[in-house]
Amino acid sequence: MRITVVAALAVAVPLLAACTENTRGDADSGDERTVAVTSTDDGCELSAVEAPSGTLTFDVTNDGSQVTEFYLLDEDGLRIVGEVENIGPQLSRELVVNAPAGTYLTACKPGMKGDGIRADFTVTESGDEPSISADEQELVDAALANYQAYVQDQSDQLLTKTQEFVELYKNGDDDAARALYPVARTHWERIETVAESFGDLDPKMDAREADLEEGQKWTGWHLIEKDLWPQEAVDYTPLTDKERATYADDLLTNTEILDSRVQKLTYTVDQIANGSRGLLEEVALGKVTGEEEIWSHTDLWDFQANVDGARVGFEGVKPIVEQSDPELAETLDARFAELQELLDAQRTDDGFVYYDELTPEQVQELSNAVNALSEPLSRLTAAVLS
Repeated sequence: MRITVVAALAVAVPLLAACTENTRGDADSGDERTVAVTSTDDGCELSAVEAPSGTLTFDVTNDGSQVTEFYLLDEDGLRIVGEVENIGPQLSRELVVNAPAGTYLTACKPGMKGDGIRADFTVTESGDEPSISADEQELVDAALANYQAYVQDQSDQLLTKTQEFVELYKNGDDDAARALYPVARTHWERIETVAESFGDLDPKMDAREADLEEGQKWTGWHLIEKDLWPQEAVDYTPLTDKERATYADDLLTNTEILDSRVQKLTYTVDQIANGSRGLLEEVALGKVTGEEEIWSHTDLWDFQANVDGARVGFEGVKPIVEQSDPELAETLDARFAELQELLDAQRTDDGFVYYDELTPEQVQELSNAVNALSEPLSRLTAAVLS
């Protein structure tokens, strides 16, 4: 069954990559729904600038010397429709999205910096309207309703915890603020791929210092994190009370904006599946390396939250996958359980051990479990769309 056009998208949210990584292969399939993308250090060439609506595959090859990314953006250039990140030189990855008719932008981002090399892309109306049975529609409706409720609840909890955190931080109650920091961020990390779809908010709220571009003003969670754990920084000058209030109020304002947008979102089942894959990619690219919470070392809280969100996304569409690919559903159940067992082994009464307390062997074991889950999870969207 083909179910991706059910429940139209009211506001764009990320159709994050259902992706695979391999060495150079045949990028030109001759299929009008497959677009070959060649990214270089100074170019972004597409085999077509138009495709019919429905399930599209962007086969992205990096012919440059830097790691690159590829994005499909809404016509405003801000909202991310789909993305694949961390494509090394001479490697290829696929982005699979369900795109309705409309005007979009494509962007290659050599070096993963800046706005990228952008071009217009058009999706034309294909007129290929799928039909599904009442039983299939019931599965779809349940998945959409449950996921929407989950994201709305997590966003509401994020706002509540951020309000508490901001007050503690502004009042100088640093011990309590440090204790609440990873707890509040748990709600952000569980819906991180949804939050990241708002290209204007994510850099303001979650930018890491190491990832700042030239001239970019640093604000958000990680700036405050550094101020709460100054002993981890070299030659650090603490923020003044006025600066604390400014950055804390800014974080709260942006969280309020995020929540107001999230409460209005609706989803499609392929967005749920791609979001699940995207959250695990967040683990692989930041949490398992210990780079996300470089000052507080609370990476395992984030790690667990990303896994929570990925699992909820998978379980929402699992009844659909069990019909199209029952073996994949069974494999994903087992791989999620194996990764969760490793995370549970690092729990404490207050949450988790700090990431810098893990041994290299424990980090490697977690990394291996993430990789073992990533491969079958990369096939989730295809199973949903089949």
